[in-house]
Amino acid sequence: MSVNAYLSQEERTVLERVRVGVAGAGGLGSNCAMHLVRAGVRKLVLADFDVVTEANLNRQFFFRDQIGEKKVSALADNLRRIEPGLELDLCEGRLDAEGCRKAFRDCDVVVEAFDSAEAKGMLYAALSDMKVVGASGLGGWGRSDAIRVRRVGANMVLVGDFESDVTEGAHPQSPRVGMAAAMEANAAIALLLGLEL
Repeated sequence: MSVNAYLSQEERTVLERVRVGVAGAGGLGSNCAMHLVRAGVRKLVLADFDVVTEANLNRQFFFRDQIGEKKVSALADNLRRIEPGLELDLCEGRLDAEGCRKAFRDCDVVVEAFDSAEAKGMLYAALSDMKVVGASGLGGWGRSDAIRVRRVGANMVLVGDFESDVTEGAHPQSPRVGMAAAMEANAAIALLLGLEL
């Protein structure tokens, strides 16, 4: 039985059948994956090359005893604590365009959760024929009402304020990153269920 007791049978059927890709397992990706699992998604492709560090703990869905572990392995463990029956494909290397196409080829929606603008652009170009939910503009504190959802073309949805880069004066913080991760998950679920964004 699904963790989410509030799903209709139709919603449960859809969300247990689809496969969602999560490109990046940091602040956005780890929290978005957690929301997707709590919402009823049971098949995920998790991709990240990095390991958990102490600096990640201010905003990412990891714990102190996981420092030094590969992010995708640690995230898989955490997600299985919510729902043991998940079907998870783990990609532990750095992805280029070909790697993105290969890793996410069977996904119904891909959530972009990369840090760099270059990596984001590469993924968007590589998966231009797929449904992608991305993020842009999450740095700092406050301005909660500035984070919004924007449809870009037929296949892409972006979440963020579209202006506040993560910089020395606007570090990534749990409240804004968490809000954006939840909004990415919400947008992905809406796309999967054919609902209004």
